[in-house]
Amino acid sequence: MTFQADLDCWGPAAATLKSAPNQSEAEAYCRQLATSHYENFPLVSWLLPPQLHQHFYNVYAYCRWADDLGDEVGDTARSLELLGWWRAELDRCYAGDASHPVFVALKSTIAEFAIPRAPFSDLISAFEQDQHVREYDTFEQLRDYCRRSADPVGRIVLYLCRQFSEENAAWSDSICTGLQLANFWQDVARDYDIGRIYLPREDYERFGYARTDFDSRAETPAFLALMQFEVQRARTWL
Repeated sequence: MTFQADLDCWGPAAATLKSAPNQSEAEAYCRQLATSHYENFPLVSWLLPPQLHQHFYNVYAYCRWADDLGDEVGDTARSLELLGWWRAELDRCYAGDASHPVFVALKSTIAEFAIPRAPFSDLISAFEQDQHVREYDTFEQLRDYCRRSADPVGRIVLYLCRQFSEENAAWSDSICTGLQLANFWQDVARDYDIGRIYLPREDYERFGYARTDFDSRAETPAFLALMQFEVQRARTWL
């Protein structure tokens, strides 16, 4: 099923026309969504104890929907509207009410592991930021984005594994930011093609790489030195 078909079936326009699925149906929906979208789930399932599989499916389904609402709609205003709806559905879930299959399934996960609302909300905030911020002037701005786009996932995993502590969260935040940075640096060309530059302006200008060089994908000595710097910085977070 395409995301648009999912949106037609379970989006806000259909919310008043469909009854909420039961727990078993909601979990089956999340399981199918996770295993059909993420090629590494067979490995994850092998590494995780069986009792955690469904909970990871539920969390993944939440993240998948939020990500698709930000990236797959094709219209900034509509994406922001739908992300606002997703945030409202999250609020309903934490108030004990849910009708969307993701939140019907996620509600039991949140209750069993006492996961706070903040990491789920922070992810929505990052996807909202993607709608209007396409470039970053400083690394601190990029780090703030990573704090909301990557770090929350690690924190949720700590809760699922019953290993959350402030010390563990700090380690997790650092690792998640490092992985996010590594992902950015391997996708510089792809991100530029969709109108995003995650390399901080202060960095590429300091190394002598011009904004116009992105257009020609120029692999100059300045670009190679810049990327060596960024890769090494990512390693320091891991």
